[in-house]
Amino acid sequence: MKPHKFISLFFTILLGLPAMQVGADTLERVRANNTFTLGYLPDLAPFTSAESGTVNGYGIDLCLKVADRLKAELGLNDLEVVYLAVSEDTAGGAIQTGKIDILCTPTLETLERRKSVSFSRPVYTAGLSVVVRKDAPAALLRVLSGEAAHTGPTWRATINQGLANHTYATLEGGITEDWIRDRMRRLGVIAQLATVGSHEDGMQLVAEGKADAFFAERMLLQNGLQKSRAGEQMMLLDTIFTFAPVALALERSDEDFRLLVDTVISQLYHSGEIEQMQRKYLGELRGGARLLFPVYALP
Repeated sequence: MKPHKFISLFFTILLGLPAMQVGADTLERVRANNTFTLGYLPDLAPFTSAESGTVNGYGIDLCLKVADRLKAELGLNDLEVVYLAVSEDTAGGAIQTGKIDILCTPTLETLERRKSVSFSRPVYTAGLSVVVRKDAPAALLRVLSGEAAHTGPTWRATINQGLANHTYATLEGGITEDWIRDRMRRLGVIAQLATVGSHEDGMQLVAEGKADAFFAERMLLQNGLQKSRAGEQMMLLDTIFTFAPVALALERSDEDFRLLVDTVISQLYHSGEIEQMQRKYLGELRGGARLLFPVYALP
């Protein structure tokens, strides 16, 4: 199953960027400028956000750990940490040109994106989930929860009866859209797919009854429900359709800086501190999440 678009929103721009500068050296740039610049997408809480003039989130805390390591290794006790908000349209170019030293918003790693940037060790396992109205049809709820749409014998046509004749929504132009279209094609489901430009737009379609379900990354959906005025009318299903590890993006071909970042992340896994950070921002870990910690951490 293809990974969730979780996070294709973050890096759409990377698919067509020019080749980066040769001889990347983030450590030397940080040393020369005595500045470490953290790039982030400001509207993707709980990963990165800017509210009331304060930048915070799970990804920001991870990057601050990298900053602490830089201070120690480069002997820069007065290192200045600068925050720079970027968008999905500017993030890739900001990394390539050295405008930011690292993107703190966790990002899905793909082969295409690796042509333009490098990635750290995974820092989180994103999950594709779905929001529906609380008064959604029972057959749809059963199918989206992994059950048969109807009691009695189950076959492909029975499953399709629960999925067909509905309108689904997802973010435009990403991996989730491809995933949904592929599932509809494989099952022969006759349904409408509405694409939106933001998570807020997708949630609004469900709230207004213009879409029966909105598919996106689970933590972003959960955060969206908390912020939505119509949140009490909707619910996040427990189902996770597919998983995908996400990481911090940094300049390509800069192995020294990547080693430093991976060292920090691996030590956070080994010490158990990363679990505390995830609980702080993302809530209780889902079953099996800890099993990936030794896989993500380097010895």
